[in-house]
Amino acid sequence: MKKFGFLLLLFVFMWAVPGYGHAASSGTQIYLDDQQLSVPSGAKAQVIGGSTMVPLRVISENLGYDVTWKQQARTITIEKDSTSIRMNIGSKTATVNGSDISLDASPLLRSNYALVPLRFIGEQMGLDVKWDSSSKSVKLYTRSSGSGNGEFTPPKSGNNSSSTGSVTTPANNASTGVTPVQEISFSQNRLTITTAGTVKPKAFAMTAPDRVVVDLPATVFADNFGDQQNLDNTLNGSLDIQNEADVSGIRYALFQKEPSTVRVVIDLKHAMNYTAYNDGSNHVIVDLATKDSINTTPDATLPDGSSPDDSQTSPVNSNGKKVVVIDAGHGAKDSGAVGVSRKNYEKTFNLAMALKVESILKQNPKLEVVLTRSDDTFLELKQRVKVAENLNANVFVSIHANSSGSSASNGTETYYQRSASKAFADVMHKYFAPATGLTDRGIRYGNFHVIRETTMPAVLLEVGYLSNAKEEATLFDEDFQNRVAQGIADGITEYLGVK
Repeated sequence: MKKFGFLLLLFVFMWAVPGYGHAASSGTQIYLDDQQLSVPSGAKAQVIGGSTMVPLRVISENLGYDVTWKQQARTITIEKDSTSIRMNIGSKTATVNGSDISLDASPLLRSNYALVPLRFIGEQMGLDVKWDSSSKSVKLYTRSSGSGNGEFTPPKSGNNSSSTGSVTTPANNASTGVTPVQEISFSQNRLTITTAGTVKPKAFAMTAPDRVVVDLPATVFADNFGDQQNLDNTLNGSLDIQNEADVSGIRYALFQKEPSTVRVVIDLKHAMNYTAYNDGSNHVIVDLATKDSINTTPDATLPDGSSPDDSQTSPVNSNGKKVVVIDAGHGAKDSGAVGVSRKNYEKTFNLAMALKVESILKQNPKLEVVLTRSDDTFLELKQRVKVAENLNANVFVSIHANSSGSSASNGTETYYQRSASKAFADVMHKYFAPATGLTDRGIRYGNFHVIRETTMPAVLLEVGYLSNAKEEATLFDEDFQNRVAQGIADGITEYLGVK
């Protein structure tokens, strides 16, 4: 009878303490700041011997830590900022920043994945870890000090914080080694972060919900950032995102103070590919692309180490003329950017410029000029590409006006996407930028549909900023438009060798 009573007690105990002596069969749920994390199917989190064990992918994909697995040595290294954790499969001793620490549970190797102790890793990385027995789930919380390393979730409401407290911003001067973030903007699936110096971004994707997280190491918001963009007294803010097909919101915050890190989160409507890089002129760029698109990197960092292809291809049409396609961006129901005066639309400016460039180029007997639109008509991006492809055009030029969340943004930019377009961009910018007389923001890589999907050399020109009152007035000045149109035409004729 005593033996029966002991077995009954043991049975009750094993059910009362989840996972004691065996793995929880249903899989343990994990929450970060009350948001459920996605756990890979077939590799569920488990409670084993009283410890919550999670697949390595949860650590890398959901928490954003850098994970290295060396199969031959059976070692796991997990890193985030200044913290480095090293563990061995089957060993209850871990090394944290060079010091040995005992583990309650050793890492385990399953058939196709490794399990690691979540509480130990979370606490070493600055998270508060709690077990919720009612829901059989693990709750992770970033600490209020801002020193946690889980994903801090900035509020979605911009400046509407109810907090009456304040956050002390780390000093942003040269002596601290911290680089100020001056501006954050988003347009045409491109996030642009302007900084006072060179910053190497750390970006990763997360799911449930889909988002791209961008960390900017050793950065802080500039002293005047809140004067130009949404930033509350807890150093949280967001961009006003409307009518975007792929993005539901952009939010940012001072993620942690030691080391100081600004984090920007792109909330997606569906999973997307992305490319994050520094363009070499104090701009961190994140380009988004659909999952079925080919996502390339800027030519300066081509993965195969090859140099851009500067060769020019010069097909001609049946009458021996070279074909130029001029694309006036936006049109009809798609107004593009709206000027700060609320009177001027980008679509109007783009068309005016395209018509002026056409008029100049038509005077050259060696050219045939085609516009994707010659009036206030709406065309899908793929239709614009089709025009150029069907004509077997020699070059494609898309004309635009820019916009930003900051009224201080200004200047002219030339974008290319494929390496075969780089030489064309160089020539175009040599004539186009000086003709504007505006700040030269340089030649940049841009993952825009019309210059990505075309097969001939193609550029997208951002003439100036409609969000800047002074530049808005300049862009709609007749003499300015004529001068810039001539610069665009001169670039095209030099590149094609028909000047």
